[in-house]
Amino acid sequence: MRILQVCAEIFPLLKTGGLADVAGALPPALGALGAGLRVLLPGFDAILAGLESPVEVARLQPPGAMGSHPARLLRGRLPAVGVDAYVIDAPGWYRRTGGPYADAGQQPYADNHLRFGLLGWTAAELAQGLDASWQPDVLHAHDWHAGLVPAWLQAAAMSGRKLPGCVFTVHNLAYQGLFPRACFDALGLPAHFFSIHGVEFHGHLNFMKAGLYYAERVTTVSPSYAREIQAPEQGCGLDGLLRARAHELSGILNGVDAAVWDPATDALLPARYTADDLAGKARCRSALRRELGLAGKAEGPLYCVVSRLTEQKGLHLVLQALPALLADGGQFALLGSGDAGLEAAFRDAAAATPDAVAVRLGYDEAFAHRLIAGSDVILVPSHYEPCGLTQLYGLKYGTLPLVRRVGGLADTVADTRLETLDTDATGFVFEEFSAAALERTLQRVQALHRRPAEWRRVRARGMARDFGWTRAATEYLALYRSLMPMSALP
Repeated sequence: MRILQVCAEIFPLLKTGGLADVAGALPPALGALGAGLRVLLPGFDAILAGLESPVEVARLQPPGAMGSHPARLLRGRLPAVGVDAYVIDAPGWYRRTGGPYADAGQQPYADNHLRFGLLGWTAAELAQGLDASWQPDVLHAHDWHAGLVPAWLQAAAMSGRKLPGCVFTVHNLAYQGLFPRACFDALGLPAHFFSIHGVEFHGHLNFMKAGLYYAERVTTVSPSYAREIQAPEQGCGLDGLLRARAHELSGILNGVDAAVWDPATDALLPARYTADDLAGKARCRSALRRELGLAGKAEGPLYCVVSRLTEQKGLHLVLQALPALLADGGQFALLGSGDAGLEAAFRDAAAATPDAVAVRLGYDEAFAHRLIAGSDVILVPSHYEPCGLTQLYGLKYGTLPLVRRVGGLADTVADTRLETLDTDATGFVFEEFSAAALERTLQRVQALHRRPAEWRRVRARGMARDFGWTRAATEYLALYRSLMPMSALP
């Protein structure tokens, strides 16, 4: 089976969030199961720099304003990912001084509809044989950047051609790729696609809706999130469409790439460790406290956050609960960036209590590993969470997750209560999205931490949980097979 994965970023070459982790981990996992997978990516600088032995497949001639800049399709190898790749080499669209989606001032590029419209159009061209040596059986498009992949496939199918099926995965429904009506006119899609039964959303072009409407199958990155987005609270205006497509909608839980996240082999740690020998974790904790300048006794839990600083992540709850956390003898360290107000508030907290609070703004992959390994608890109190990966890293590294019962957090962390200590407890879970609920849960953390034997039992159970990519890849492979005619199956 030949699968073309279409996405805007991929770890370790280019990462702005969890999408890149999934995009980088899923291809090798599928390959291990015998699938022939290639990826299609925009030609951002980091992607082109990682492309080995590129050869030109075709000069691209897209319709509408997408043809305003020269573009060609390259084929090569991404050794850092271990996958063959197509890359759209179009300097006028992708080689810019800012980030992949926004400029240095965090303002989205005004032509993003064309930049990512080109990504979707090129995927559809590959589905129609643009590369005569390799044609996909199934396309897998990720998030709004690739939302026009199934739309362009549908446009091509209007000619009567039989084309590959398409799976569209929602990583975060809140980010939809919303543009004015005039942006649709610039793409060259059939005019009747701009309707309520198409890409139109309250008079605007919506890339996410295009993916949800035109793809044969829709997935999200956890079963709970697949249910939650069918209701108004988390449906972001698209819950009606999602309810209508409920029979084609499913949730496949993300995994952890053991080649990157495994404390037994992690070269980024000052000491390695396993669930059977945790001496290395104690050394990681001591080294982290020295690195961050955290002083005083080390008897209380060391809490960490590794996150984008946004309202979604519930970090204002952490700020409100921070005095209670510190009063109970805890310490706190954060790595992240985002909302300017949250950044300033966490900086102020660190300045006020430098012996107990440490904050690093930005993102540092190596430090993220050290931070998670050296902490006792990782906080993920999200308002909503499609899947979440940091709580999975916490489980793997013996850092107990404290999460809100929502989305993938609910699917991956089992609450620690008296009746669950000997059965399935792996972390701490709270329901109500409030600082008071978080503070009550912090009290439960402190109570368990004062019982070292029980803490070790919960930690060991969490480290034993298997969230590897083989399970997810097997589920995706079954989904791909369901889109292929019986005659084409091996």
